[in-house]
Amino acid sequence: MSSPDPQVRAARNESTPHAARGVRGPVVAVTGAASGIGALLTERLVASDEVKQVIAIDERRGDCAAAQWHILDVRDPAIAEKLRGADVVVHLALDLDLETDSAARTAYNVRGTQTVLTAAAAAGVHRVVLCTSAMVYGALDDNELPLSEDAELRATAEATGVGDLLEIERLARRAPRAHPGLNVTVVRPAVLVGGTDTALTRYFESPRLLVVAGSRPAWQFCHVEDLCSALECAVLEKVEGELAVGCDGWLEQEEVEELSGIRRMELPSAVALGAAARLHRIGLTPSPAGDLAYTMYPWVVSGSRLHDAGWRPQWTNEEVLAELLEEVSGRHTVAGRRLGRKDATAAGAAGATVALLGAAAVVRRARKARRRI
Repeated sequence: MSSPDPQVRAARNESTPHAARGVRGPVVAVTGAASGIGALLTERLVASDEVKQVIAIDERRGDCAAAQWHILDVRDPAIAEKLRGADVVVHLALDLDLETDSAARTAYNVRGTQTVLTAAAAAGVHRVVLCTSAMVYGALDDNELPLSEDAELRATAEATGVGDLLEIERLARRAPRAHPGLNVTVVRPAVLVGGTDTALTRYFESPRLLVVAGSRPAWQFCHVEDLCSALECAVLEKVEGELAVGCDGWLEQEEVEELSGIRRMELPSAVALGAAARLHRIGLTPSPAGDLAYTMYPWVVSGSRLHDAGWRPQWTNEEVLAELLEEVSGRHTVAGRRLGRKDATAAGAAGATVALLGAAAVVRRARKARRRI
């Protein structure tokens, strides 16, 4: 009997669950599976011939019909029952939205991670994969270029969400001691691009690229597709431990300006940091002054452990920057605050300078307005 047409065979494979096809491999649970990186990873794992089954967990059902869905909050202890039978859990249910109240964000991120780690141990899961950021290394003038995975985590809690990520890192280190037999892998991506909205992607929405005098930025990006492939390597236990992931090498500030076509606006450190702090304090911008450090000093990572395991990024820094510029085209941000079209037109090309140098005047006006209320 002749073999079926390749297109028919492919359609059959798509419609047949891996478990029914006798696929050997881990059962993988993904939290935060309905959107963002979680959705991309879920689709990738479902399509993998090395994964037996995917359990998708989120507060709403996503689009991946081939996954087994459970709808609940990751802070709910009932998640332990949903994880039974899983070999690996990838925890991606994190809130790093710039607009989220910081206390609510921390409560969700930290409590959610604690619950997932405890539930995974109770359910007999042998590996949990967590995703933080290379920001945990800190952006400092004396950082080596590039940093190894074993470099000290010298970040502070002054930048958006970094305090949460540092606490997640601490939970990751403690978990194997608290739960013998549970292995934890932590993946730390560089500046993440691909449907993301962070203080660092908003940097490229400004009419001028803010450069703090005396700083030495080095830009390294990570496309979400490369992050997902790195997470898959961790899931399949091709590599373990603390993993840094990003494009090979980095771009100097001058290269970024040349590639982007956006001119710089250089300000003294005291002016830039002071103005950013005041604007954030009165609620005019979502980003604290600590976010500026990541545009001032290098925090480039080597990704040596993934490379040693045979993994390679499919994207270059130049390609990711080009995609980022296309994504943010038409958006307008001044000092970290996204503006509507009308506001952006009024701000003009000098808007960032006005926003920063006029911070003191803004503060005075805001105080007067409050007194009148």
